Amino acid sequence: MNLKLLFSVSKSLLFARWKQTLVAAIGVTFSITMFITLLSFMSGLNDLLDGLILNRTPHVRLYNEIQPSKKQPIDYAEKHKNDYNFVNSVKPKNERLEIYNNGAIINVLKKDKRILGIAPKITAQVFYNVGAIDLTGVINGIDVEEENRLFMFKDYVTAGNYINLKNIPNSIVLGKGAAEKMMTNIGDVIQVTTIKGERMQLKVVGYFQSGLQDIDKVQSYTSLSTAQKLLGESNSYITDIQIKLKDITLAPSLTIEYQKLFDVEAIDIQTANSQFETGSSIRTLISYAVGITLLIVAGFGIYNILNMMIYEKMDSIAILKATGFSGKDVNLVFIIIALTIGIFGGMLGLLFGFSLSALIDQIPFNTAALPTIKTYPINYNPKFYIIGSIFSIVTTYLAGYFPSRKASKIDPVIIIRGK
Repeated sequence: MNLKLLFSVSKSLLFARWKQTLVAAIGVTFSITMFITLLSFMSGLNDLLDGLILNRTPHVRLYNEIQPSKKQPIDYAEKHKNDYNFVNSVKPKNERLEIYNNGAIINVLKKDKRILGIAPKITAQVFYNVGAIDLTGVINGIDVEEENRLFMFKDYVTAGNYINLKNIPNSIVLGKGAAEKMMTNIGDVIQVTTIKGERMQLKVVGYFQSGLQDIDKVQSYTSLSTAQKLLGESNSYITDIQIKLKDITLAPSLTIEYQKLFDVEAIDIQTANSQFETGSSIRTLISYAVGITLLIVAGFGIYNILNMMIYEKMDSIAILKATGFSGKDVNLVFIIIALTIGIFGGMLGLLFGFSLSALIDQIPFNTAALPTIKTYPINYNPKFYIIGSIFSIVTTYLAGYFPSRKASKIDPVIIIRGK
């Protein structure tokens, strides 16, 4: 087998019908281009949509939920301990939302090597006092630096400086929707009232915008110390412990572990945001399905072109076999032709796919709901380019393999005798 000779024959057949070869290569190029562009754009969109919630959600959240007692007084009575007791209108236990002994819990968590970081938090229901009108709101007391490190807090502060929450006493970062309803500017002082009737004046040092309008109308942020002062609690008062893990897949198992270990309620990110993961999975599946379909269609185009080439080159194939080329050699010639089309078209497709993705990445995307997003989202994951390369080679190889088998079985005697 003389590979140099086989490549020379393949080159001759390729350029003998160069228009058909060009059409096949363009088909592969277009398929790879759209495959790369579609996956890059859809993946970037998934990252954007998931980031609105998932970036702001702890992997594991520990909290104390007030629930009715599982056992009512009648269950402790000897006379009724074996009976089925039905109690209506059961009231919640008389407990506080505070996580008890939170200092010891945080110390244990800090020693856990599976944890990336911990951010304590206080959630307080309040009313924003606007003249004679009270607007319902939620104030989150946060450790400002840890909240920014773990949950990119500053990316959602659209005006003002997030660090002022720590540096300026009795300050607040208002949700953008709440600020608009109250017609409040940065530097203004607002008054809030807790559900216990405690009132406090807070200075507005920034606006927060998550991209979810309903949340931005009620949610605001203060420092932990300001929230504790607002609620009239000690500096050890905490209602939530937010945990960011090194490996997010450990969240469900660690949630169960921490719930039993610390005797608190716990929820993992997969459970809290299952609908977002489902949406991302479906969008990604659709993207791959469409992209692979394009590649398969291009493969059929190459298959048809090679089939036509075989019928048109029956004489040439018969002469090749009559002069000593084996069926395996003829088979390899047409596979080389197919792979040449696939590799050349695939390389151009990767280049055009990257270029088109970069072009989309520069198109302005301005919306009031997402002020931090300036252009359409694109994900330049190398995995997409690797998958595109593999599929272009595999589909073109299969497209050339079946016609080449037919060519390798041609009997030169029958062809020449027919002529």
